[in-house]
Amino acid sequence: MTVEITEERPVSLECDVVRFQNKKERWVAFVGLLDGYPYEIFTGVLDDEDGIALPKTVTKGFIIKHVEPDGSKRYDFTFVNRRGYKTTIEGLSERFNKEYWNYAKLISGVLRYRMPLTHVIKLVSSLQLDGEDINNWTNGVARALKKYTAGGDEAMESAEDALIQE
Repeated sequence: MTVEITEERPVSLECDVVRFQNKKERWVAFVGLLDGYPYEIFTGVLDDEDGIALPKTVTKGFIIKHVEPDGSKRYDFTFVNRRGYKTTIEGLSERFNKEYWNYAKLISGVLRYRMPLTHVIKLVSSLQLDGEDINNWTNGVARALKKYTAGGDEAMESAEDALIQE
């Protein structure tokens, strides 16, 4: 089966919302999907004041890319709440810690070119970054991506064993 690489990002992408813990903080990953495959990822703290306030029932939505007249880009997350109203969280890129945002951009770039997910997860898991918090963050990102591998964690363990033997 050939996988088609899409260089031009669609304006709207389906999105899964994956929650995880980084130490005692609640975090969220917005995983943009193209044809059911992870295409990009945005992550940040679930926090009413500085981060993202998101109802626990929200597990899906859309990531919308906006290009401003000056050429700058903004990504919004839109979902339908339980009452059926569309709700939009604007500026995902502005709501998160710049360091995490930059690493997420790098991971998204790898996803866009369809590196096999087992290799992406191994790459993310092997990053040695400065600070315990960001290293815990990479574990959360790897867990968020594992759900897209056939068989989840079990498939990842088999793939990791195969990579070790290479």
